[in-house]
Amino acid sequence: MKSVDNAVLDLASATRKFFKRVLPIMLVMLVCNQLNRSNIGYAQDHLQADVGIGAAAYGFGAGLFFIAYAIFELPSNVMMERYGARVWLTRIMVSWGIVSFLMAFVQNEAMFYILRFLLGAAEAGFFPAVIFYFARWVPAGQRGKATAVFIAGSSVAAAISGPIAGMLLSLNGALGMHGWQWLFGFEGVVSVLVGIVVFFLLDAKIQDAKWLSPAEKDALSQAINAEDAEHTKADGGKANRWKMLLNPQILLLCGIYFAIQLSIYANTFWLPSIVKRIPGTTDLSAGFLSAIPWVCAVFAMYFAAKWQDKARSKKPLLVAALLVAAAGTYAAAVASPVLALVFLAIAAMGFKSASPLFWTIPQSGLHPLVLAPAIAIINSLGNLGGFVAPFGFGIIKEQTGSVIPGLFALAAASAVAAGLVYFLKERRKGSQAEAGSQDVDAETAVPARA
Repeated sequence: MKSVDNAVLDLASATRKFFKRVLPIMLVMLVCNQLNRSNIGYAQDHLQADVGIGAAAYGFGAGLFFIAYAIFELPSNVMMERYGARVWLTRIMVSWGIVSFLMAFVQNEAMFYILRFLLGAAEAGFFPAVIFYFARWVPAGQRGKATAVFIAGSSVAAAISGPIAGMLLSLNGALGMHGWQWLFGFEGVVSVLVGIVVFFLLDAKIQDAKWLSPAEKDALSQAINAEDAEHTKADGGKANRWKMLLNPQILLLCGIYFAIQLSIYANTFWLPSIVKRIPGTTDLSAGFLSAIPWVCAVFAMYFAAKWQDKARSKKPLLVAALLVAAAGTYAAAVASPVLALVFLAIAAMGFKSASPLFWTIPQSGLHPLVLAPAIAIINSLGNLGGFVAPFGFGIIKEQTGSVIPGLFALAAASAVAAGLVYFLKERRKGSQAEAGSQDVDAETAVPARA
């Protein structure tokens, strides 16, 4: 009994150390990722004025990122499994930083399209690599918390990206450079530097972690291996990776995630434009106002994470989040510019909370042999919403002079996704597969014993 108690304490201690040491590294990487991905939303008007990139061309270029992302996602994830997280995540960060830096020198639509496509290719594999990394390091009972904290980082990044963008754009004319050139150049250089630092801080495997004791390494490895074995047992020991990828459940997951991404990236790329409908706004004030929905989303995600840890099923919470997103987006479409910002904040609380709630379902319900490629496929196909949303909004704005019809479409998509959640299958908390992990949950709240 004593050895079992020690193993539980070692597992709890190892999990706490992961949250304190590794998760902050991942969060810094995610902040850099989101800053470089979304900065064109703040540069849109300036690109049109200085380079001649109109609304439709902007939307198409913004969306091209996700076409490349979808094409290179699965190959990137395969390479990550081959070379390890430390090497591959470093490669991803450095390459996207270089491409983002080159955006400072864009001169026409063709160059804009090429660089956006290359940025998507460079970033492909980042998010699924991190989610898979969690699955290889964090017990199931704590994985939802890790994912929620990580995804919350994207809201933090979105919240600070507005003020940062506003300040960098205000450097217009400094050293003979446009403000948007400062925006792309500075954020690209930061990503390259962070990527190099990550190479020296991140460990690819549990046994490589010098910050874990031998007992903690063994306890964590055994917990992850036991969960893998339980999945195999539950599936009768027969796991054909490619057959499982054709499972209708995975296609259903792709559809729901597509709807979530529609809302996320429509707001990422067009929120500054919507905010500028408010009379008297400037680049700097629009940047700060654009942070409001994302700040609200951070708080909503915090409470959603607490509720999901107690819920046996994540599906009702996911449905609720999607319906909040639908209602908030619809209200924003019919409200005045100031009230529209308030309702978009409510919508952001819904669709941003939906993302971590969503990812707990494939993490707990998919077989370990198919987890990495399944996550890559769900993420890449779902992320095509990142192409449809900005491109569609660009066409709508160019044809009608407004993005309001696009908001109606987003509301409908969220409502449909809420209905599709009913057909999802999940392993509920309390099943045999997660019994051991719940014990770890209880222990992680207790300080480690000497």
